Amino acid sequence: MNTYSYTHIFLGGGLLDTNTENLDEETLFVVSQTFKALGDPTRIRILHLLFANEYSVNGIAEALSLRQSTVSHQLRFLKNLRLVKYRREGTTLYYSHDDEHVMKILEQMIEHARH
Repeated sequence: MNTYSYTHIFLGGGLLDTNTENLDEETLFVVSQTFKALGDPTRIRILHLLFANEYSVNGIAEALSLRQSTVSHQLRFLKNLRLVKYRREGTTLYYSHDDEHVMKILEQMIEHARH
């Protein structure tokens, strides 16, 4: 298995020495897919909406003026990365965010972009 080693990675205001830690292929894939998720404006809008409240697919579609099929497609992508989760109430699924770390990164990026 290929591994990658980085001497320093800038994280959270300081340098994290990762000389002894290698990044395996699975970790690299998950990190790149997470950044891919955050690289799409529609997915950013959905995650931002889910930051404070849970919504049904139709609720997300209405709040963001998107087609239901678009929302469903994006939620499937986000769910596969475990960035969103759902709960069932009758026949309706209600979605919420499922990764506090990623939500904090998103919040910081939005704050950064606004300054």
